[in-house]
Formats: sequence, C-alpha cells, structure tokens
Amino acid sequence: MDTHHGLMFLCICVGLGCITTHTHTALVEKLADRKICADKHCSYVLSEARALEDYVASDCRFINLRRGQKIYVFSKLKPVEGAGVFWSGSVYGERYVHQMGVVGYFPSNYINETRVFQKNTVEIPTTDMDFFCA
Repeated sequence: MDTHHGLMFLCICVGLGCITTHTHTALVEKLADRKICADKHCSYVLSEARALEDYVASDCRFINLRRGQKIYVFSKLKPVEGAGVFWSGSVYGERYVHQMGVVGYFPSNYINETRVFQKNTVEIPTTDMDFFCA
C-alpha cells in the first residue's frame, strides 16, 4: 500500500470510529439531570460504603458490586420522579484489584453508607459525559 492509500485508509477508519462513538453515546440514557458532589468537579470522595448484596452491572455505565465490598462514593444522582436512585463510586479492596479505580454507577439501595467524608456538598448539573459508555 502506498503512502496516499495508507493515509486515505487511516482517515476513513478514524472517521468511522468517530461516527460509531457518536452514535453509541447518543443511545445511552441519561439517568438524572443533577448530582450531588463534594466539589464542583466531583473529584473528592463523599463517603465510604459497604455493599449489602451483589449487584451485576446492566451496562458499561455501571460497576459490579460484591457483598461486603468497600466502595468510595463520588456523586449521588438526584433522580427525576419515578426513577431509581443511583450513586457513582469506585470499589476498593485487595480482592478487587482488577476493578479498583473504575468509577461507575450502582443502585444506592445496594449499599450502606458507613462513613461520610464531606458534609458540605454542591449540587451541579450532569453532563452527557457523566453517562458516556465506551
């Protein structure tokens, strides 16, 4: 393949990748319009919690939980009426090294909040990136 055809092939692949990514993100449901965080970037941990029971993630926006697993909560979605209450967080523990650092949503009724780190919170709007599925 000469340089010209190689560049054309690369441009087509990158273009198709952008189209696929854009289409995929458009299909992901937004779970809430607002969220509660410790700061305006939701970068600090709100609280620590323990999973009350196992939870299997329904899609890539969510994380799996195992009973007894420690979770750090980063945000709490404010649901619209009739919707479920979801929080976002990351699992922690030596048994879950492969999941550590992965942030995702889970139903708040599957956990017990054991320690609150931030009592002063901010309420901010959610963005499409909050629900991005890669």
